[in-house]
Amino acid sequence: MTDLSVHLALCRRLFDADAKPVASHPGHAGTRVLRASTAAHGDVVVKIHRSLERHHQEVHAYRTWVPALGDRAPRLLATTDDPPAIVITAVAGVPLNERQLDPEAEQSAYRQAGQLLKTLHAAGPPRLEPDWTAWLAERAEYWIRLAGDRITPSYRAEARAHMRALRELAPLPAAPCHLDFMPRNLLYGDDGIVRLIDFEHSRYDLAPRDLVRLATRIWPLRPDLRESLLNTYGPLTATNENVMRHCAHLDALTEEVRMRSQSPKCSHGSTGIDPLGHPITGSGQP
Repeated sequence: MTDLSVHLALCRRLFDADAKPVASHPGHAGTRVLRASTAAHGDVVVKIHRSLERHHQEVHAYRTWVPALGDRAPRLLATTDDPPAIVITAVAGVPLNERQLDPEAEQSAYRQAGQLLKTLHAAGPPRLEPDWTAWLAERAEYWIRLAGDRITPSYRAEARAHMRALRELAPLPAAPCHLDFMPRNLLYGDDGIVRLIDFEHSRYDLAPRDLVRLATRIWPLRPDLRESLLNTYGPLTATNENVMRHCAHLDALTEEVRMRSQSPKCSHGSTGIDPLGHPITGSGQP
């Protein structure tokens, strides 16, 4: 069966035998989703996950934390482990990065995003265990080993130095995090309302990590959007800023490895990604 028929068959088996296809969309990182119409809940979305791990993370998020967002996020309607898939309510809107908004509307969207993120981070009690900084440092070592000779010794040493500095900030509490909090996962509706989607990466982590990609890829050129988001999310402490600064290097490292895995002939002396999301040349120093 095609992707469309597999998704539709799942929707009919799990949720509504009379469901009809509306549209099929490519998801992030190779996933695909189907929008279908049903009699009981109107349009729904069927998503088949890449792995059981992603599936369990998203189901757990929908059952425990996402309800705190109310109608600003989808609701879980049905789930199955074979294949790993979910059916959720369809929410109105277009990804924020695909909307052409005037500055005032864009700032309003980021104020709403800040409130959504604040609510998500408060949807579960903070946790001090395990040592989250140590766990992140171990993840960095995994990516460094995976990178091999794709990165230079100086680049490797810089990443490790930031992970040591991160560990020195411990103990730090973790919170429910989205971990792909980017405009592509913020839907902007015709009513001006922003809604949050795609929780397959969600888990407990250091809350400032949810701001790293915004801080490195969007805010350098749009400081007004940083101000708008923090207006509702709340001010960042010095520790928050330090976590973001150190974790920016972890984020850059993972992007570097992924990019070079896709382009094996590319040497580290050509181009890469620095912690501000900008192209780098030469030694690849952050």
